Amino acid sequence: MTNSPTNSSTTPGTGPLETSRRTGLIVFAWLWVGLPLAYGVYELVLKAKQLFTG
Repeated sequence: MTNSPTNSSTTPGTGPLETSRRTGLIVFAWLWVGLPLAYGVYELVLKAKQLFTG
């Protein structure tokens, strides 16, 4: 076993500003993918409803 430090404060680039940027990037990425996906599912439901109800 190695004696490596487990304290995250010793890792560079993991301060509050970096965490905030990463959170913003994650939110942006989910919106970038999620909004078109939600729109596509909405359109799919409308088309399926038209297909099965005439």
